[in-house]
Amino acid sequence: MRYRLIYTQRAVKDIQKLDSSIKQRIGKTLLRYEEDPVKYAEKLIDSEMGSYRFRVGDYRIIFDLEKDRIVVLRIGHRREIYKKK
Repeated sequence: MRYRLIYTQRAVKDIQKLDSSIKQRIGKTLLRYEEDPVKYAEKLIDSEMGSYRFRVGDYRIIFDLEKDRIVVLRIGHRREIYKKK
């Protein structure tokens, strides 16, 4: 089953702040993960932020799974992404 990627407005803002090389790397990785996201995902302990995360180098992609959709909530550096604002 193939999943569709859906980006929240916050995720789009996060992506726009990244360098183009990081954007490309994350984009390619997300396209690979569309096929079976649970295989590559790590379940988050604190589900307030989201249910799952992908790791792409030093960057984290926080997302939820809803039926056949991967809803990308946040994207950021591992140092910053888990900080409460």
